Amino acid sequence: MPASQHQNPKSDIEIAQASKPRRIVEVAREKLGIAEENLEPYGHFKAKVSMDYIKSLKSKKDGKLILVTAISPTPAGEGKTTTTVGLTDALNHIGKKAMCALREPSLGPCFGVKGGAAGGGYAQVIPMEDINLHFTGDFHAITSAHNLLSALIDNHIYWGNALGIDQRRVAWRRVVDMNDRALREIVCSLGGVANGFPREAGFDITVASEVMAIFCLAKDLEDLKERLGKIIVAYTRDRKPIRASELNAHGAMTALLKDAIQPNLVQTLEGTPAFIHGGPFANIAHGCNSVSATTAALKLADYVVTEAGFGADLGAEKFIDIKCRKTGLKPDCVVIVATIRALKMHGGVAKADLKSENLKALEAGMANLERHIQNIKKFGLPAVVSINRFSADSDAEIALVKEKCKALGVEALMADHWAEGGAGAADVARAVVKTIDEGKADLKLLYPDDMPLLEKIRTIAKEIYRADDIVADKSVKDQLKTWEEMGFGKLPVCIAKTQYSFSTNPDAKGAPTGFTIPVREVRLSAGAEFIVAVCGDIMTMPGLPKVPSADSIDVNDQGRIVGLF
Repeated sequence: MPASQHQNPKSDIEIAQASKPRRIVEVAREKLGIAEENLEPYGHFKAKVSMDYIKSLKSKKDGKLILVTAISPTPAGEGKTTTTVGLTDALNHIGKKAMCALREPSLGPCFGVKGGAAGGGYAQVIPMEDINLHFTGDFHAITSAHNLLSALIDNHIYWGNALGIDQRRVAWRRVVDMNDRALREIVCSLGGVANGFPREAGFDITVASEVMAIFCLAKDLEDLKERLGKIIVAYTRDRKPIRASELNAHGAMTALLKDAIQPNLVQTLEGTPAFIHGGPFANIAHGCNSVSATTAALKLADYVVTEAGFGADLGAEKFIDIKCRKTGLKPDCVVIVATIRALKMHGGVAKADLKSENLKALEAGMANLERHIQNIKKFGLPAVVSINRFSADSDAEIALVKEKCKALGVEALMADHWAEGGAGAADVARAVVKTIDEGKADLKLLYPDDMPLLEKIRTIAKEIYRADDIVADKSVKDQLKTWEEMGFGKLPVCIAKTQYSFSTNPDAKGAPTGFTIPVREVRLSAGAEFIVAVCGDIMTMPGLPKVPSADSIDVNDQGRIVGLF
């Protein structure tokens, strides 16, 4: 058996810091044919690609698009980003021209529970510390643009409120790119007449911002500005919507995002080009990297590997029903990532006992993978299952997973890119190429544009989550009807719910049945052009755990960051 996860004593950051990356201008020129004048370098190892250059690629033929998704996440880990990077390296290893298009990590999870999000082991994108921290400043720009709009709303009210904004109906919250539960609900403008009119408000995490969604769905700078202007920030007493354009906010917001909208180019440990751009979470937003990065990558490479956040019930569904619907993108193959450890956890095994062989639990946990496979097939897409290898995986467990997947009509392959880089995922890469060459992809959206909004939510709940039904208060139903009357009825819906289960109960592992999905709240994202349905107890501002990752992050005597995953 080849080397596998947890046999290598080095941490991800130690592996990344020991690498010798090439200058990004060389990677761009030699791997993608991008001349230096089309780049805006941020140091030696990361750069932005100009939007003018990206526009010049429009006449080029598109490559093949590979979507990486996963089973429902568990504390055992699945390795979706690691697989995305490893598969891209593997495609190059077998002689194909490939690159990946990923999301940027949020500082919230980096200092919270999850840690970094640049891959792992020998399947990473670098410079890892930069990517996981400030990178090229995109998230700071998005945060600033969002909060500029917040400031302009309160400023408008302070100076006479010519638009007649009802302070009780300000829908625009503030954001910060950090897990800070204390900011979920606040009262702002306290301190007397000079500070404005006190009102209730709150913060979301930056990745949940509509500005982030617009940033990732906009085709270019002009589209970005138009979408920002459409944001509905508040309502008057007679329920007339007030848009960002009426506050003259969209121009200044676009100015803050002018450089950020250019995709970021970096490389993997093996020198494979990678776009990392945009970063909405799939449990509270639409979970896809930017349209500009994905579409540019398809012009620059023969194979583009991208990922959608969390399990296929969230990320892949939103990638297809929102991103593909809006852009015309069509995946040629889907890779579903799983680990035997995680499948056993879905079968009821405690994390402390995962190293022991347990075929009964593994077979029970396969129900989770099976449901995700079935869902991908509903979208008319062929799938390959990639099983990240761990040292404790037994031959009998591996055989069981392969046999069960074969019975479902998909091929499951073991991958060891964490320990071996691209070479460790070569079998998966060959299977993906073979699947694409068979040309079986025939993308089908889950629901039509003209389906009522409440029925769109119900369709996702029943068809993808396998819920019996949804439950929504009259206020939610009335709000959806009002938006339909305002002309927003054709928008897709974006479900915000726990990523850990098909249900809204994060402890319901495997493939639960016999449950309903409670729709707690709905939010209109008029600029991003979708409706957010907040379900169950999901929060759009996460909190930190009792022992956050921040406890382990430091800078050593040599000035190097340590403890970052």
